[in-house]
Amino acid sequence: MTASTPRVAIVGTGVIGAMAAWQLAGRGARVLAFDAYGRGHDRGASAGESRIFRTVYKEGASYVPLLLEARELWRTLEAESGRALLTLCGGLTIGAPDEPDLKAVRHCAEEAGLPHEILDREQTAARFPQHRLDEGEIALHDPGAGVLRPEPSVQSALEAAERHGARILSYRPVDDLTETAHGWRIASGEETWDVDHVVLTPGPWAARLAPLAGLPVRAKRITACWFAAREVAAHQPDRLPIAIRRHPEAGFSCFPVLDGVAVKIVPHHLGWPDIEGPDDLPRGADPAFARAASAAVGRLLPGLVPDPVRIGTYAEGFTPDGHPVVGPLPGAARATVLTGFSGHGFKLAPVFGRIAADLVLTGGTGHDLSGLSPHRFAHR
Repeated sequence: MTASTPRVAIVGTGVIGAMAAWQLAGRGARVLAFDAYGRGHDRGASAGESRIFRTVYKEGASYVPLLLEARELWRTLEAESGRALLTLCGGLTIGAPDEPDLKAVRHCAEEAGLPHEILDREQTAARFPQHRLDEGEIALHDPGAGVLRPEPSVQSALEAAERHGARILSYRPVDDLTETAHGWRIASGEETWDVDHVVLTPGPWAARLAPLAGLPVRAKRITACWFAAREVAAHQPDRLPIAIRRHPEAGFSCFPVLDGVAVKIVPHHLGWPDIEGPDDLPRGADPAFARAASAAVGRLLPGLVPDPVRIGTYAEGFTPDGHPVVGPLPGAARATVLTGFSGHGFKLAPVFGRIAADLVLTGGTGHDLSGLSPHRFAHR
């Protein structure tokens, strides 16, 4: 081994870990990537058929440079894999003009100089009749938004990593992580591996890893419902943008038809309850949740049959401030953590994979990560 070819273990091959494997292996690291499940599995946050991509970002204009770089890397991964992963179909944020999230995305667009339009109720009805707006509501249209395909994205990144020499170890849960004089020892079953550096990308499994015990990352359940479109053609990506609806009675994320049948709806107003961990994830929704989701769809999306044809549950790791934890692990040498993406990390995954490679191989990155540092929770 030379200094330019470190041995790096990645714990967790959801989208963040998969992208880190791709970037690290592509830059010469000898990568071992561990996961308790298979590639693109449905237990964590990197599943569910679709994810939103957007650059007009309610989380703040500081994310915009990261998003623009991520978009370039998505195109790079598409070229390497030969798969279509990102479809820029545009996006809507719908709500009252004084609704906090709508004000935030408008401020981001103006501060970052991003293309956008403000549509009143009548303009929205003319262009996007799939949505029914209440009196006084508006829609912000972001032409740079779109939809990502999560399972093929994870698989593509891991395959790209393998082409660069990475070893992907599916169905290999990590039982123990021990810091050594020269790096880390990884134990899974009866086998152990010694590496120079470990990258911890456990998503909602963060609390199960002893080195991350001090980080306040909580696992939450996210439930998605699919509703059949009465007219499928009107709800495909060329006519239906992704949408985020901010409404006290019926807030949700909305995705165009990708399976030839149904629109995916992720209700927000019904809450994302805490769970002990992804292994305790219920695999369905109770009738009260389904009835409430149906009522929201029946009220605001008239082109859908208001009874779900499919329901899926997924887990994600959330931090108290809603921003991820990215950086060197406090109190541990040769360890980097990227977790707690709080439901908005998928679109950013390629650039955070690059950042992980920067931190491992050079000890730093050109991006300002001060607001994401694990040290911000040190006082808790």
